[in-house]
Amino acid sequence: MMKPAITTAIIIGLCAIIAFAIIGNAFKYRSKTMETIVVTGLAEKDFNSDLIVWSGSYSRKALDLKTAYATLKADENTIRTYLMNKGISAGQMVFSSVVINKEFDQRQDESGRLLGQEFSGYNLTQTVTIQSNEVNKIDKISREATELIQTGVEFNSSAPLFYNTKLNQVKMELLGKASADAKARAETIAENAGSSLGKLKKATMGVFQITGKNSNEDYSYGGAFNTSNRYKTGSITIKMEFAAN
Repeated sequence: MMKPAITTAIIIGLCAIIAFAIIGNAFKYRSKTMETIVVTGLAEKDFNSDLIVWSGSYSRKALDLKTAYATLKADENTIRTYLMNKGISAGQMVFSSVVINKEFDQRQDESGRLLGQEFSGYNLTQTVTIQSNEVNKIDKISREATELIQTGVEFNSSAPLFYNTKLNQVKMELLGKASADAKARAETIAENAGSSLGKLKKATMGVFQITGKNSNEDYSYGGAFNTSNRYKTGSITIKMEFAAN
């Protein structure tokens, strides 16, 4: 039989071998993790809008539905003529269907108690929308359209919405710049650490953001998409992981 001292020595030896193996693997894993450089690149670009969408609404009210409708259609013709005189073609104008609302006034007694409702008339509303690449012209008209009030039309001009039809090109350009920025950062880190940059292991694109130029607009988790500013700033980030040699 094996003596207890010899058995104990063997067990201790095996434990030591296992411990050294675990420690060795830990150092090996640590060494591998230290061979990875992770950076985030950023790119921004200012650009202008090349498409404008503008709309305005108007309404008429009368006790008789036919009277309200006839007056509203007369307003439509007035608006159409006004816009055509401003240089907008009939094909650029889209008039919505008429929205009809029955309106009622509340009847109360001398004590303020509600007695019921009394029909006050039909309120008809319509909207005209212009979509054009002539951003300067339509933007100017949107601010002048209140001139229609002088013709008796209660025209409410909405703030224009501005878009860019070449966003894919902007996005691709920003991706290229963000990637170059990330690589430059990684090269600087590797050089300062006395190493060299290896192959790209992983790249993850961040959210594409569009905000108003020189605005304090916040970024959003899902990506901001500004339409209220004519002049915009696009930005994107990309996270890249490189091997270090």
